[in-house]
Amino acid sequence: MIRLPYWHVDAFADRAFTGNQAAVMPLDAWLDDATLLSIAEENNFAETAFLVKDDTGEADWELRWFTPAMEIRLCGHATLASGHVLLGRDGGNTVTFRTRKAGVLQVDRSESGYALALPAIRTEKSAWDEAAALLGGPVEEVWRNPDGYEVFLYPDENAIRALDPDFRGLKALGTNLFICTAPGTETDIVSRVFVPGGGIDEDPVTGGAHAVLTPFWAARLGRLELTAFQASARSGKMTCRLDGDRSVLSGDCVTVVEGTFLLPQE
Repeated sequence: MIRLPYWHVDAFADRAFTGNQAAVMPLDAWLDDATLLSIAEENNFAETAFLVKDDTGEADWELRWFTPAMEIRLCGHATLASGHVLLGRDGGNTVTFRTRKAGVLQVDRSESGYALALPAIRTEKSAWDEAAALLGGPVEEVWRNPDGYEVFLYPDENAIRALDPDFRGLKALGTNLFICTAPGTETDIVSRVFVPGGGIDEDPVTGGAHAVLTPFWAARLGRLELTAFQASARSGKMTCRLDGDRSVLSGDCVTVVEGTFLLPQE
């Protein structure tokens, strides 16, 4: 057996069993992609974060994310969880990650736990009647990004909580991130996020979605900082701030398991 270090972290959570679960696995060197996907499938979390020390000088670590079904281009909560693990293990106040499709990302210690700087992902007003019908409810507007980030605006929080999407139909549309959002009651905004094409019917608390929602709602509300609540069954809160071309998301993490993953050696 090959023994790999393993952390199970609840991200965007101030107590265990809330927020979004991620596995964090620092490696000495990259394993082949099929093995990484098999590990992620075994973990069966929304994402498993794999890290290798970066030798390019661009960042501290290279970072990749896998769902149980595929490698993805950006994952906020597993990046936050990775920062939590590495800063807790190695010390320091900042850690940086070089990614393959999202550039260099950064996690800093903050008053609320950690601050995660992601690209601010912009959307443009559009239409997608088929997806809106599959999501259900009174969709008011649709905003889209070419990389598959889809924002569906609803009138209020009750409409968001009542959603009961057709996951099979949404899965057939591709690996898009379906972000349903509205003004919140106790926070500025509320959302639910569905990614059935990526192997995740409903994602509990989604950093990547809030990289989109931060510039979206900053423009609508006329201010750069806002509070957000993702109304999944596990749920989670964060503070979002638009800083130039960055969406800075602040929240905490809780480690619930620390141990060793035993990988069969062929």
